[in-house]
Amino acid sequence: MSPRVLSIAGTDPTGGAGVQADLKSIAAFGGYGMAAVTALVAQNTRGVREVHVPPTAFLDAQLRAVSDDVEIDAVKIGMLGSVEVAATVEGWLAEVQPPIVVLDPVMVATSGDRLLDPDAEEAVRALCHRAHLVTPNLPELAVLVGEPRAASWDAAVAQAQLLAERSRTTVLLKGGHLDGEQSPDAIIDGSGVHPVAGPRVDTRHTHGTGCSLSSAMATLAAHGLSWPDALTRAKRWLTGALEHAEALHVGHGNGPIDHLHELRPHIDLGRSWSAERWDATARIRADVDACAFVRGLASGTLDRAAFAWYLGQDLLYLREYARVLARAAALAPTVDEQRFWAAASVSCLAEEAELHRSHVDPAGLEPAACTLDYTDHLHAASSTGSYAVLVAAILPCFVLYTDIGARWRGTFGPDHAYADWLTAYGDEVFAASSAEAAGIVDAAARAASPAVRSAMAAAYDRSMALERAFFEAPLR
Repeated sequence: MSPRVLSIAGTDPTGGAGVQADLKSIAAFGGYGMAAVTALVAQNTRGVREVHVPPTAFLDAQLRAVSDDVEIDAVKIGMLGSVEVAATVEGWLAEVQPPIVVLDPVMVATSGDRLLDPDAEEAVRALCHRAHLVTPNLPELAVLVGEPRAASWDAAVAQAQLLAERSRTTVLLKGGHLDGEQSPDAIIDGSGVHPVAGPRVDTRHTHGTGCSLSSAMATLAAHGLSWPDALTRAKRWLTGALEHAEALHVGHGNGPIDHLHELRPHIDLGRSWSAERWDATARIRADVDACAFVRGLASGTLDRAAFAWYLGQDLLYLREYARVLARAAALAPTVDEQRFWAAASVSCLAEEAELHRSHVDPAGLEPAACTLDYTDHLHAASSTGSYAVLVAAILPCFVLYTDIGARWRGTFGPDHAYADWLTAYGDEVFAASSAEAAGIVDAAARAASPAVRSAMAAAYDRSMALERAFFEAPLR
């Protein structure tokens, strides 16, 4: 059953923080998210413009509407903003007593500005006693214990231990505001310090990080994880969310993190990437069908010298294509994909090259401009180090020949001048390999960022255009 997690916080109409971020985090970990709004905030990635706090009676009505009807497995508390709001939430907590309460004490802005008056700060300190986990950043931790902001990890640990002892709670200590290449966090409770190491992600897109982490912790705890185990899992997710943040292209300021980055590879939009690119390059495919070389090959009227020239160039192409396929095998993320590309590389050299040698003497062959253009493009894609871009560049050679071969199948007899050649690309085994290649590329596209998918499309389209040039070259 999905944990039912209630977020009590303010809003962010751009979706990066507040209840919007909480709901995404809860969903990312398989929870059912609910929200009671403490404040309506007009903000974006550049800052807060205006805050409207509804009457606390309405907040109380929201909270009771949920708890009167839904069994709550965990509560995450974010922005409160005033003594009255904090008191309303504390009164509801005392009555309902949710099994898990995570408090993200929103007290200090990233700029260092205090967001609450002294009375409200004291109300938040009191609320720490109601929480099972408190998740302050370093400036907020300093306010909660009444000390200057910690300048080192050891000093921060000491402050977190003090807060845990005073409030009789567990503290999630976050090291993101410290300097250094590492960004450690820790769970601190009566049993000691439980650190979780992690790299610092170089990005300005950190909007809503605290909201997101605290709601993730609430959801994971509701799944039954201990606080240290929940932090280990949440920190791995948050690191990836920060790494993928740039690709969201949300806003012009400090943008949000990508809450759903782990789910994107599994999202089925009902239309594969390879099918979309196939349709997008329909004009190129029509040009290939219409070119004199392809029409002559299909009819058997193609000049033998033009065919021999084409086969010679295709043999040179396949030698380089085999190297590129081997590079794809080296970059492949799974054993199955490594095996597929390695087998395809061997096939180029062993089977298809043999077919070429039966028609043309490879000795003394020199690559034509169209051949060099194509192989240079493939090697350039190979040298980027991006597996997704490389396999996108590779795919047209599979799917274009499979399409032509499928339409040629059954249209010629054994006495056709180029029967062996037409048969090779109409082979069902080759068609199955082509379908597997497309599936691999689709998986890479689902996992890729928008920027990488754009580069994949450019590589695919360029390969299709170079295939057309390759078919047109023999009769020019």
